[in-house]
Amino acid sequence: MSVRIDKGRLGSGLEMTPLIDVVFLLMIFFLVASRLEEADRVIDVVLPQASAAKPLTSRVQEFVINIDRTGAYHAGARPVELAELEQLLRQATADQPTGQRVILRADEDVPHKFVVGAMNACVLAGIDDYHVQSVSPSDARSPSDAGRP
Repeated sequence: MSVRIDKGRLGSGLEMTPLIDVVFLLMIFFLVASRLEEADRVIDVVLPQASAAKPLTSRVQEFVINIDRTGAYHAGARPVELAELEQLLRQATADQPTGQRVILRADEDVPHKFVVGAMNACVLAGIDDYHVQSVSPSDARSPSDAGRP
């Protein structure tokens, strides 16, 4: 008794009918799911007010500390002493509980102790996210700007 093998059907292609069924089922699922999401927002509800409510997502505010050539601290553009700067950083941390970001911008000629003083104020205020800003060589000023303000 010999076994007969049909060699023409072994290498046939992939069946497309089950794949088309799956695609249609996925389309129906996503259409129904998107309609349910819209239905949640259509109901007319008057929401109560909460005085201490905070948004779930908020952009982190950056606190900029400038240190000029003489070592004077500036919170933004306002001149402050180091003790006052620490108080401002504590207040900023309290206002931004998700994390306060601090940018330290120091003049290139300022002694390092003033930069360390600002970093220490950040640490004492509970801020871990502080960065010293610098300029890339391509953005640096030309030698003709030596008499900068």
